Amino acid sequence: MKNVLLIGLGRFGRHIAMQLSQMGHEIMAVDWNEERVDKALPFVTNAQIGDSTNAEFLRSLGIGNYDICFVTIGGNFQNSLETTSLLKELGAKLVISRAERDVQEKFLLRNGADKVVYPEKQVAKWASIRYTDDHILDYMEVDASHAIFEVGVPEEWTGKTVEELDIRKRYNINILAVKNEEDFSIAISPDTYLSENMKLLVLGEYKELQKCFRV
Repeated sequence: MKNVLLIGLGRFGRHIAMQLSQMGHEIMAVDWNEERVDKALPFVTNAQIGDSTNAEFLRSLGIGNYDICFVTIGGNFQNSLETTSLLKELGAKLVISRAERDVQEKFLLRNGADKVVYPEKQVAKWASIRYTDDHILDYMEVDASHAIFEVGVPEEWTGKTVEELDIRKRYNINILAVKNEEDFSIAISPDTYLSENMKLLVLGEYKELQKCFRV
């Protein structure tokens, strides 16, 4: 369980609060808008109404006590940038800020953000990959060139073992796990049999995954 400071309670910030709450983290939520704070109360441990660009207000929150500080301010990049910079100056351990444009990401990283999330861009990429191929069920980006995909078993792989397919050598990808309706297994061996109703978690470079699954 982590102590989290969440600044900005618009739609994105509220969804972050909901997810953090489900994971059992302690959340201090902040926004200048009382109505937004009220809406977030069911999902947070504590909440305050205040101006996050005010250094004294931020200092009163005890910034150094939080494991993570999220800055999810939308629609006012100046406030987001100032808040990010102040958090780092006040000793924040990890600052994760939201960007709405590419240029914002660069400025945030230069002014205190340890990480930047760009939800519109990230979701657009996910949706374009997820819904343009019938085999792709889900995916998680590992870095600029690698990803983990959840895929259905290609028809030409059905009824064969991992050894018969020689997947790692022929396709340069790794099967991390297999799952079906009953169970989930990471015990992948040369004898692992692939059936039509299985789902695979595979790791590899995008270009190799494209060859296998037409991503």
